[in-house]
Amino acid sequence: MSKEITKAAFDGFEYIEGGVCAARGFKANGLYCGIKDPHGANDGNESPISQVKNDLCLVVSDVMCSAAAVFTQNKVKGAPVTVSQKNLAATGGRAQAFILNSKNANTCNADGEQKAYRMCGLVAERMNIKPEEVLVAQTGVIGQVFPIEPVERKIDELFAGLAYDRNIEAATAIMTTDTVKKEVAVEFELGGKVCRVGAMGKGSGMIHPNMATTLNVVTTDCAVSAQMLKKALSENVKVTYNCLSVDGDQSTNDTLAVMANGLAGNAEITAEGEDFEKFKQALYIVMMNITKMLAKDGEGATKLLECKVSGAKDTDTAIVIAKSVICSPLFKCAMFGADANWGRVLCAIGYADAEFDIGKVDVKLCSKAGEVHVCENGAGVEFSEEVAKKVLLEDEIQIIVSVGDGVGSATAYGCDLTYDYVKINGDYRS
Repeated sequence: MSKEITKAAFDGFEYIEGGVCAARGFKANGLYCGIKDPHGANDGNESPISQVKNDLCLVVSDVMCSAAAVFTQNKVKGAPVTVSQKNLAATGGRAQAFILNSKNANTCNADGEQKAYRMCGLVAERMNIKPEEVLVAQTGVIGQVFPIEPVERKIDELFAGLAYDRNIEAATAIMTTDTVKKEVAVEFELGGKVCRVGAMGKGSGMIHPNMATTLNVVTTDCAVSAQMLKKALSENVKVTYNCLSVDGDQSTNDTLAVMANGLAGNAEITAEGEDFEKFKQALYIVMMNITKMLAKDGEGATKLLECKVSGAKDTDTAIVIAKSVICSPLFKCAMFGADANWGRVLCAIGYADAEFDIGKVDVKLCSKAGEVHVCENGAGVEFSEEVAKKVLLEDEIQIIVSVGDGVGSATAYGCDLTYDYVKINGDYRS
């Protein structure tokens, strides 16, 4: 299937190219340094397997940025998560660079933090900034010693290649089992100034709220204080990344960081108001689109699933119900088989930890091929299996659920569960 997602239109916002380089003053680069095969990376004769993807990237701003981030809630945290958390705390929410790698998560290693700090130091030395003004993120196999030598050998080349149009090189460097790069950017106006928000992300498996197994970098030239950046990020992550699930496993290295350098020239956003709401909406658009890309590119996936819940008593209730449907293995399997087994939707709704009247639940299955009404007031209704099959053979499926007449609504994102998921994860380390 095509991994391109259907992007929703939003008034006052325009999709543009450039990913993390779309915002003014942000450069990026990515290259292959040989993290997975450190001993074969010295002589230029890397193995064909190692040449599949870049494995090291860097995103830098021309000036210091306000910064905010959210991380995994797993009790087992990768060394880069701990280091980035400490760095943001030390600076009070400032950063100018973000270095990331794939192929090794640097997690559950005795020397993990030492090496994560070393990566920050390598960047800081070349930018003449403090190591704590650098963020770090890593992804890949857990529990394998991280080889810092390939990074040390290639750091100068990484810097030499930094450019305002090398977003693709960076986006491909953080891919693991991802089959496509994931990036998006939007443009909008604040106070007569053109502002931009761009992002890149990775993630395909070990994806489950809260936060998915993703590394994500969001950049903006909008002037926003660290406090308001943190507020916008935390409010948006609740209804985007934290509503995403591929397989029910929560990663150890989840990282989503936003850097704002203010080069758009707008009046700095330091409090709630119209400008803050517009910036928050831009951030939402970017985060929502990356979330959908992550769901559609789930390991072995053939379909993007979106469960849209309305009529709940509040947003939190709607989120719980939507997540329950998206996380159901039985339902995900039914969607893989294009089987309109709507009882699995009701089953998942029924064990959701939320209060609602099951006698008021309505369910529709929708795609660009049409719509099938399968349940009304908690009971099945007649529908054409032939039409349902056509609807469910599409690669983007919406499950529309109404649970009453409340004001709460939410959308959860996921994918079908296929044979290939097992194949990929049965052979992940090779």
